[in-house]
Amino acid sequence: MLTTQAILDAGLDDWRKLAQALHARFVTESLADGLRFAQAVGEECAEVRLGDNFVDVKLISKESVYRADDGTRHVFPGVTQRDVDVARRISSVAQSMGLVAEPSAVVQVELALDTADLAAIGPFWAAVLTGSTESFKSGDVFDPTGRVPNLWFQGTEAHETPRQRFHVDLWVPHDVAEERIAAGVAAGGRITYDKEAPAFTVLADPDGNQVCICCCLSR
Repeated sequence: MLTTQAILDAGLDDWRKLAQALHARFVTESLADGLRFAQAVGEECAEVRLGDNFVDVKLISKESVYRADDGTRHVFPGVTQRDVDVARRISSVAQSMGLVAEPSAVVQVELALDTADLAAIGPFWAAVLTGSTESFKSGDVFDPTGRVPNLWFQGTEAHETPRQRFHVDLWVPHDVAEERIAAGVAAGGRITYDKEAPAFTVLADPDGNQVCICCCLSR
């Protein structure tokens, strides 16, 4: 698994890393143009999504190796050198077809749930969200088909049910995060926690409901 800095140093101008994967959006003039582009690059992609005037592409390796600070090795989805190489090829194909990337448009929503008993509730949420408890892996729920957002669990001390147990994690490109935070504040929100910015900044709406604006920096 490549580090965030290694991905940034790769100079992939068309692409942005969000939570786990590389993402890109290429603007097309028609659905037919998008389909031709998708057919040209789709075999190497983890996910391709077509719209009337865009194609969203996602790259990730299903079994990348991450070495933790204590030296232990963990295998789970992440960005590898293969993904960087494929990203360059896809950008080259897009350029040859006259397509322009719109990196500021990529976004990913994840759900987070506070719990003091992960083992008890993790399988339940995997079952109801994806239909199988097998989607509960490494302490998170990942839908292999991408139908629902990823769900991860934030450990807490046992306590009475708080006002808000769920919150939304909104992953945006690292060069869009400040703009998105400012937009939320201008629309009536407030920053409630920014000690770990730019990795994430917590905003609250006027009722106190919270959202984390996340990016790949400082991770």
